[in-house]
Amino acid sequence: MNVSPRTGKKAVSLVGLLKEAKSMLIVMQDNPDPDSIASALGLRKIANSQTDAQCTIAFDGTVGRAENRALVQYINMNLRSLTEMDPAKFDVTCMVDTQPGTGNNSFPAGVLPDIVIDHHPVRQTTRKCRFTDIRRNYGSTSTILCEYLKSIEATIEPPLATALLYGIRSDTQDLGREAIKADIDAIYYLYPLANKRVLSQIQRGCVNREYFQMLAEALKNARVYKNSVIIASLGLVNNPDMIGEVADLFGRDDDVTCTLCYGLSAEKILISIRTSDEGIEAGKLVHRLVGRKGTGGGHKTYAGGQIPLAGLTKAASARLEQQISREFLKLLRVAEHPYTKLIQI
Repeated sequence: MNVSPRTGKKAVSLVGLLKEAKSMLIVMQDNPDPDSIASALGLRKIANSQTDAQCTIAFDGTVGRAENRALVQYINMNLRSLTEMDPAKFDVTCMVDTQPGTGNNSFPAGVLPDIVIDHHPVRQTTRKCRFTDIRRNYGSTSTILCEYLKSIEATIEPPLATALLYGIRSDTQDLGREAIKADIDAIYYLYPLANKRVLSQIQRGCVNREYFQMLAEALKNARVYKNSVIIASLGLVNNPDMIGEVADLFGRDDDVTCTLCYGLSAEKILISIRTSDEGIEAGKLVHRLVGRKGTGGGHKTYAGGQIPLAGLTKAASARLEQQISREFLKLLRVAEHPYTKLIQI
């Protein structure tokens, strides 16, 4: 695996900053996905191998998706609630696979982390941080961390290799979604080091029966427009990851090129968009949808967003859901009527 000169310079700079610290807070996305989890582990490994800093990994929300829970269980991660953390008490604060002000993390507003490593489009606030490495052309943040680990010649044990490998495969859908050569090289590098048996078990993570209830709700509510667009509400969900999982599922329909799924959780409307239409960029679409009411971001083929519901009545919340659906169709230039139900019950 070749490491670019940029990575080498960045790694030296990162280690130099970390050596100043005795304590370190690593912040993941709320409801973290495999890429976020693996990236946090990779950054902790760098700190542990190069410094004496004590690392704490924190997030808000839940680890909801079955595969993600299986990954965390295998690695035996000691995860902390970010609401219990005071960033001011740590010498260094870091964000991985997310950035300040994105809305998908619960880092205190107005407080800048010291370090941000991500593969999503750079935000203006991020530029003010002490150390940043934002590579929006990369398929995953795990790839960036893998390059760092290779650059500093850190030993990558099987659990970490398995997590990083799954993080890359998950975010790129096995290199089928927005992957570049760096992601491919990282997979080739990590594969011999990973525990393939455990990786297979993670990918077949068990689900509880509530999963099927949420899936049934999504299927019941799913509407098809112009035979190529699906919109579905999941209603109130305890597992926010389910919204993106259903959006992925609907995207497998032979005729569908764009899907919108949304649900209510923690006083927010959470939105997931998937598209295979080359003329549509999901990240830009979600920004148009949430506008100034919320936050969102993503990539060309997949994106997510959130709009706070604090202070809204149930009726106002319902109207907002309808508005999101209408605006989505308007942006796609698809008529609201007629539509058909995805399945007949």
